[in-house]
Amino acid sequence: MPTIHASAVLVGPRAVLIRGPSGSGKSRLALALLQASGRGLLPFARLVVDDRAFVEAVHGRLLVRCVPALAGLIEVRGLGLRRVPHEPMAVAGLLVDLGLERVDRMPDAAGQKAEIAGIVLPRLAVATGENPLPALLACLQEVDSAE
Repeated sequence: MPTIHASAVLVGPRAVLIRGPSGSGKSRLALALLQASGRGLLPFARLVVDDRAFVEAVHGRLLVRCVPALAGLIEVRGLGLRRVPHEPMAVAGLLVDLGLERVDRMPDAAGQKAEIAGIVLPRLAVATGENPLPALLACLQEVDSAE
């Protein structure tokens, strides 16, 4: 099963898959989602994996699984690895690409989708230096209302 350099957080019924180069804020955004759930901004959030994820296309869905050695661990910058409750697997419903050099303020439809392992996912592109959480929360509200 292939791995990708990504984190994933189960938010409601689907996981947010967060990918980007090293140091782009994947762990920070995963932690922010967990904290947003704790503050009642999201109904539910649980870590699936931080940093390295197994991904697999199964029956038209992208499954995300944790690498056993990383199960339940998340990096908190300045504190190191911390153990948190986690889910061993989830279906990805949204991709967040962090650390991009340039992002259109008003992206076209093609830029709002990405393909991983043959599965097309809605995509939120985030430029380096931008705080992804406000746009991601708006995205999640939009996805929830569409389901």
